[in-house]
Amino acid sequence: MKKVIGIIPSRYESTRFPGKPLVDIKGKSMIQRVYEQCEKSKRLTKVVVATDDKRIYDHVLDFGGLAIMTSDNHQSGTERCGEVIEKMEDRGEFFDVVVNIQGDEPFISPAHIDTVCEIILKDDQAEIGTLAKRITTEEELFNENVVKVAMTEDEKNEEARDALYFSRHPIPFVRGEKEENWLNSVDYYKHIGIYAFNIDEFYEIQDIEHSMLEKAESLENLRWLSHHFTIQVAEIKEDIIGIDTPEDLKKIIDTDL
Repeated sequence: MKKVIGIIPSRYESTRFPGKPLVDIKGKSMIQRVYEQCEKSKRLTKVVVATDDKRIYDHVLDFGGLAIMTSDNHQSGTERCGEVIEKMEDRGEFFDVVVNIQGDEPFISPAHIDTVCEIILKDDQAEIGTLAKRITTEEELFNENVVKVAMTEDEKNEEARDALYFSRHPIPFVRGEKEENWLNSVDYYKHIGIYAFNIDEFYEIQDIEHSMLEKAESLENLRWLSHHFTIQVAEIKEDIIGIDTPEDLKKIIDTDL
């Protein structure tokens, strides 16, 4: 049986929301809520928080979780996950699949985690898996902080399709139509930032160079596409709520948990 590790990169410093992982949401910190949702997954063998901050590290241990201290020089969550894998292997623990889970999505569904895992588990040739949800509002479509993904029209691995491109701009552009009509013209998809990696491809992406497209859009997944890695995307129906700012937290604080 394949072993799957779920890694939650977690930084204390944040330009828009410092200390975000430790913010209280109805009696539990954000990072604890993410961790507990991950533990409910049927596909994850182990869950670990990867952090460069002692406050987060101690807090995770206090609520009974597993945490590993990492360097503060990493430029992305994927790099931080890479250090965790190295340290786990030094301890004699090896995994077949690595799942990078956002630390600012306290309401992530265990079923969504399982869905992204299944992309890799069901197909030995699958390299990278992620999720997307159909966009239904212009607010999301034209928001540069909402990453869009364009996909092939054929399905792979039963329900997953290959990503063609990720962008902060609405893709595709609908020629001859006013922007207010775009949503009624084609299907648009919001990228959900969770990734599952086959371990072999995970090792490989640690060493590839940054790409022009990645730098232009500030999207790490474009580096992988630029270097010919295949990213399979499974569609989910429910949204995953992320918290990027204190304002985001205020909007959801009354949500039933």
